[in-house]
Amino acid sequence: MAAGFAAMLLLVGTRAVFADGDAADDAMAAIRPEAIRADMRFLADDLLEGRRAGTRGHEIAAKFVASQFEAMGLEPMGENGTYFQSVPLRSIRPDENQSTLTIELGGKTEVFVFRQDFIAGGDAGRTETSVEAPVVYAGFGVTAPEKGYDDYRSVDLKGKIVAYQFGAPTQFETATRAHYSSEAVKTANAAAHGAVGVISLDSPALEQLYPFKEQARDLEFPHLRWLDVEGRPNDYFPELRGAVFLSMDGVMKLLEGSGKSPDEIYAEARAGRPVSFALPVTAKMHLVTRHEGLESPNVAARLEGSDPKLRNEYIVYTAHLDHLGIGEPVNGDKIYNGALDNASGTACLLEIAKAFSKMNPRPKRSILFVSVTGEEEGLLGSDYFAHYPNIRKEALVANINMDGAGLLWPIEDVIVNGAEHSTLGEAVQEAAERLNLGVSPDPYPEQVLFIRSDQYSFVKQGIPAVWPRAGLKSSNPNIRPGEIRKRWVETIYHKPQDDMNQRFNFVSGAKYARYSFLLGYIVARKTDRPKWNAGDFFGEHYAKK
Repeated sequence: MAAGFAAMLLLVGTRAVFADGDAADDAMAAIRPEAIRADMRFLADDLLEGRRAGTRGHEIAAKFVASQFEAMGLEPMGENGTYFQSVPLRSIRPDENQSTLTIELGGKTEVFVFRQDFIAGGDAGRTETSVEAPVVYAGFGVTAPEKGYDDYRSVDLKGKIVAYQFGAPTQFETATRAHYSSEAVKTANAAAHGAVGVISLDSPALEQLYPFKEQARDLEFPHLRWLDVEGRPNDYFPELRGAVFLSMDGVMKLLEGSGKSPDEIYAEARAGRPVSFALPVTAKMHLVTRHEGLESPNVAARLEGSDPKLRNEYIVYTAHLDHLGIGEPVNGDKIYNGALDNASGTACLLEIAKAFSKMNPRPKRSILFVSVTGEEEGLLGSDYFAHYPNIRKEALVANINMDGAGLLWPIEDVIVNGAEHSTLGEAVQEAAERLNLGVSPDPYPEQVLFIRSDQYSFVKQGIPAVWPRAGLKSSNPNIRPGEIRKRWVETIYHKPQDDMNQRFNFVSGAKYARYSFLLGYIVARKTDRPKWNAGDFFGEHYAKK
């Protein structure tokens, strides 16, 4: 009863802001906290077993979303007249007993222990592979000519194994830093420089984000890659014949005899200095991997626009439907339900689709709603869709991604990753002003969030994209969003405890959904197509010429 009364007050406030009486008023009124809660309760139920891509639980979730789209009267945009786009996947699981890493230093062999000194995710293209070569340390493994920065400037990598740290130089602006922190970008760069293997190094910064012990725990979940029409895995470089990740203990062993300590290389990285050098060691990797073929669907639906010309252009809303599945028990629970991450985003996607479906007149541009699979394994479903949309790729003008609705505190501002890169930033501000929300910069640039959710798949195809998130402002001194977020990340994120037993603020979630709806509505009304800002990094790198 109290939630419903609060929602009514919120709608009254929204209607007052929309004094111009445009069609968005009634559409936003259709977004209800109770509906978000109900959809989340179903999607995060134990019966769906964590909705891991390629599992029965995810299939059930996908059929649920498709049935909701059908009930709204949205047009199916999958294959063969269905709402489903099947994504071919390869499951990749390392054989821990047969995968080995050793280094030779001064005639002495050092054996690294799996799960203690190193882990390996397996090879995406081969079931068995080996490489033996000298090792070169190359800072962050970054080459950024537009920044005058190159970690490979002073080293020869041909026929060598490259070792590098997580992240990118701190002097890079937030999104550029995020781009160069991408493992796909780094491995492509290593291959382009002639490397034959990769050793990724743990660091204090990475331990804050994703500790080694949690990475080792998550080997319970096999890695996944999507396959192209010729059966090749995405972002795979066969010239790299081995890849491992070292723990902090492993880093210390690797650097022994190099004249550099771990603390020194971490300090140089923090200072943004490209320091690279040959290590006095030869590394030998042997990786054995088990492959399995899987399929998992994206769920896609269309609302056709009302303008005879602009209806041929599409705004794409995305939210990932998958989570981690069943894994290692934490506090006696082994089902990783993924309530906030990302049943909440999917629930908001459904409410936004419902709001658009009730509009009269409809928005000028057409809207695509895509519930994507495989985000937790590297943005797989969105990357596959961005490569193989069921319409002309040139018709996709913008992406608005929702990964985690604002359910942990009352929203007073938004953080919109990507807003500064394109003219979507104008709509970001306009939508916030109309809903009396502030717009704040990303307070966590070191977490490189811009590359860690599905909007990045569209950016890489040259399509302007944004990811709205709940901001950290609070007018209530007893509510400290920054502390709430930190505690949630440390104790609940990617754990079985992300379930419906949490204390969620669904009224705030509805406000987040209304903001995301309004953002797309504004873009759908504008005559001008969204475009990258002049000289923007992503526009220069990815926009189609």
